[in-house]
Amino acid sequence: MSFPEITVIGAGLAGSQSALAAARAGVRVRLHEMRPVKMTPAHRSGNFAELVCSNSLGGEGEMQAKGLLQAELRSVGGEIITSADASRLPAGNALAVEREEFSARVTRAVREHPLIEVVEGEVERVPEGIAVIASGPLTSDALAQDLARLTGSERLSFYDAAAPVIAFESIDLEKAWRAGRYDQSADYINCPFTKEEYLRFFEALEQARSHTPHDWEKLEFFEGCMPIEEIARRGVDTPRFGPMSPKGLDDPRTGRWPYAVAQLRQEDREGRLWSLVGFQTGLKWGDQKAVVQLIPGLENAEVVRYGVMHRNTYLNAPEVLDSTLALRADPTKFVAGVLAGTEGYLESAATGWLAGLNAARLALGHQPLTPPAESMLGGLVRYLASANARGFQPMNVNWALVPEIPVPEGRRKLGKREKRPVMFRRGLDAFMDWAGEEAGLSVTPPPEPQPAPEAEEQAAPVLR
Repeated sequence: MSFPEITVIGAGLAGSQSALAAARAGVRVRLHEMRPVKMTPAHRSGNFAELVCSNSLGGEGEMQAKGLLQAELRSVGGEIITSADASRLPAGNALAVEREEFSARVTRAVREHPLIEVVEGEVERVPEGIAVIASGPLTSDALAQDLARLTGSERLSFYDAAAPVIAFESIDLEKAWRAGRYDQSADYINCPFTKEEYLRFFEALEQARSHTPHDWEKLEFFEGCMPIEEIARRGVDTPRFGPMSPKGLDDPRTGRWPYAVAQLRQEDREGRLWSLVGFQTGLKWGDQKAVVQLIPGLENAEVVRYGVMHRNTYLNAPEVLDSTLALRADPTKFVAGVLAGTEGYLESAATGWLAGLNAARLALGHQPLTPPAESMLGGLVRYLASANARGFQPMNVNWALVPEIPVPEGRRKLGKREKRPVMFRRGLDAFMDWAGEEAGLSVTPPPEPQPAPEAEEQAAPVLR
């Protein structure tokens, strides 16, 4: 039997999901991945969908924008989200995964699919024919330059960073304790600071040596992945009102919130490795260890993986993409993931799914589609295609991307706890109707989301 064929470049979260979505739609896929033939500054293996920063795919539930996007992908059987569900670790109201198990599951799904051929080695030019370009934030210079030539748009870049990972046995649980914010499940280890300890830590953070760019690089950080040392440059209290917020964490020794808190989240199935939440960093390794060991409870911390910084490449999406993720300059080419102007693992996977579906549709003689505006994926791709191109930065999903719900007569406004569950259900229903009726896909309603904790709106943000 003869199948139409497409090309996918990159086997990260976006590319792997693109290839699987296209193959499931009935087209043959040539999936190009340059690793392990050519490695990047951030990756450690040749496995697909390797998580190089956090191990969290974001908050779950009907109060969370990422929770809606997760539900949309579950409803169509997206392999990235189902692999994440099968590899999950305890993380309160966040979907965290055992990263090696997750990557292995995705790699196995791709390599075992009969319609996917994996080709190892670097691709230096945009290929002929229908293709999905999902080469990721570390797209090679040669491919990025050819893509810039095709689109007529300059590529942009920002800096991303990963957080240190600590050996559990080196954490002092006489000082630290396990708990979640506002009595959520006790999935985090919390290291409490007094004011004096925090100021000593802050001073060391200010003085620590960080990554020094080459002359041709300009350090521009994406707000959602700001290194802890950059957060500290904004003021002495900025970290403790961000990733080091003590809100909702009662120290069992005092019964009160500490002055500041550093949290650790489980990294592996056995609980031997824990990463510092919101502590992405580009500090030199010696200074990084010294700063980490000023955190109460981590005085003897064994850092098993240091935080690293790397440059991410992305296109100015509003200039070059339409809402199907096709390039305006060549509608047979689709772009997904960070390269398309998204930020976050989940967003990469979701745009990969849509790009793969649309590339397959085009190969089968159908028109590419855009999900409904009420859905989170529809809101995201519409934003990418229509945002202000001037100063464009990669975007996480958020509730501002989808239409508000009408305020009942006689009410001035609705609170978050009233409207977000309604927006969640409206968006998921719209997405499933679209996927089943317009896209012709098999759709399965995902499990009902868990109700949000009472004090969730007051909790400090969960940072990557």
